[in-house]
Amino acid sequence: ELSGGQEQRVAIARAIVADPGLLVADEPTGDLAREAATQILDLLKNLSAEFGKTIVMVTHDAVAAEAASRTLHLEKGQLVEAAGAAQS
Repeated sequence: ELSGGQEQRVAIARAIVADPGLLVADEPTGDLAREAATQILDLLKNLSAEFGKTIVMVTHDAVAAEAASRTLHLEKGQLVEAAGAAQS
C-alpha cells in the first residue's frame, strides 16, 4: 500500500516515461500532507528546471501556486489576473 505522496510520485513517473515536453498536473498536491506536497512541488520544479518540461498545474492550493513561475487566476471561467514572468 502506498502513501498519497508515493502515489503522486508514481503518477508523475508514469506521465514522464514517454518523455513529453508538457505535463498537465490537476491538483498534484491535493489531499497530501504539507511535507509530501512540498516534495511533489520540488519534483515538478526539478522536471521543469533540469529537464525543460513545461508544467501546467491547476490548483486551489495557494502554497502550490506560489511555486509557479507564472500564474493565471480564473473566476467563474474568466481570466481575472495574470502574474509572473513571461506574461502574454
